[in-house]
Amino acid sequence: MTTASLRDAQPSVYWTSRFPVTETEPVPDGTAADLVIVGGGFTGLWAAIQAKQDDPDADVLLLEARHVGHGASGRNGGFVSASLTHGHGHGMARWPGEFDRLVELGRRNLAEIARTVADHGIDADLRLVGKTTFALAPHHLGELAGLAALHERIGDKVTLLDAEAARADVRSPTYLGGLRIHESGGIVDPAALVAGLAGLADRLGVRRYDRSPVVAVRRDGGGIVLRTRSGSVRAGKVLIATNAFPSPLRRIRPWVLPVYDHVLVTEPLSASRWASIGWADRQGVTDNGNQFHYYRPTADGRILWGGYDAVYHFGGRVDPAYEQRDTTHELLARQFFETFPQLEGVRFTHRWGGVIDSTSRFTPIFGTAMGGRVAYAVGYTGLGVASSRFGARVALDLLRDVPSELTELAMVRRRGVPFPPEPVRWPVVALTRHQMIRADANGGRRGAWLRLLDRFGVGFDS
Repeated sequence: MTTASLRDAQPSVYWTSRFPVTETEPVPDGTAADLVIVGGGFTGLWAAIQAKQDDPDADVLLLEARHVGHGASGRNGGFVSASLTHGHGHGMARWPGEFDRLVELGRRNLAEIARTVADHGIDADLRLVGKTTFALAPHHLGELAGLAALHERIGDKVTLLDAEAARADVRSPTYLGGLRIHESGGIVDPAALVAGLAGLADRLGVRRYDRSPVVAVRRDGGGIVLRTRSGSVRAGKVLIATNAFPSPLRRIRPWVLPVYDHVLVTEPLSASRWASIGWADRQGVTDNGNQFHYYRPTADGRILWGGYDAVYHFGGRVDPAYEQRDTTHELLARQFFETFPQLEGVRFTHRWGGVIDSTSRFTPIFGTAMGGRVAYAVGYTGLGVASSRFGARVALDLLRDVPSELTELAMVRRRGVPFPPEPVRWPVVALTRHQMIRADANGGRRGAWLRLLDRFGVGFDS
């Protein structure tokens, strides 16, 4: 069944396969701008838009190595979250003193995204329907009960589900319970959002150049010079938004772990197929394992199914060849039918992978370089669709060199712990991943290695 279901799956990204790929010309040699943004994903696009909204007269230039949305921004699951901290549980554990403030900032950030989409007529299928996290093991039930109490404390509308209620919501024999979060996020078509934001940036007067990878950044007198394959660009200030891809600012690289995540999308389901699984609210779904799945419906009636098997390649290599991984796609297909046996016979039409910019603390790191003329916001660890707007705002505030509500946050001022260099990094990541799998199989009990990492507030995730 698994092999047959994948037989006709295209090795391409479902989201972007529906849009013709158009690339602008590379940046001309000798170009100059007030602000140059490196990276054309969500962070770069939000930075460009907000910079022009702050100062319509500013000359803002955006450089992208391929085309906007080529990386994680165009190939993710399309989950939008109000959390800026990789989930409220992690935020409370990591920054208890400013947790309530981070919750409010996250809500404000998501509201601004929704307002931008509505005000500018961006058709991105944004639906703020919350999500459900399902328990697949007995120990997940207690964890979800604790998370429900935290959500209730901050005023979120949530429903704790027993096994019967969970299976009435989305019908799977694997569910032992769940937590329905009715607000605090939803789902979006990420490629459509990228296209909409790129169009908005164009209308605001941002100059964009594709096929312009930045290979070096250096200080030159009172400005910054960026070297691309087509020539040099001079900037007053620079914002780095390369995320999982190797940064031209080398000091960032030890903090970011490129991890490959893989995804499948089914053919459109018939009405009877949908009736067999319920899912009336069509919300996003995850499970509560250390290695978790995420899944959601699409606007045309498919199911996107991804996650679980996060893969790190030695040396932190980023290579298009890693986007197709037969063993992982076959594993995902098998797990899909274990979750929804009533969908036997459904075929997958698309299969792909993409690289996630993970950090040891699961949240972005921020900083400046070259006398404050370069700022960066990288490391969203798989939850950047919404929080990338916040990250862009932080980086712009850092470039202004004036303390703001955001730059004073401990989450912004401190960066956590870098990953060790190779050849140590690969075995450390492999050990951590093995211990996470073991904890999932051992009733959630974390061994000595994971407890040590917890003590220092570091880890590995997708």
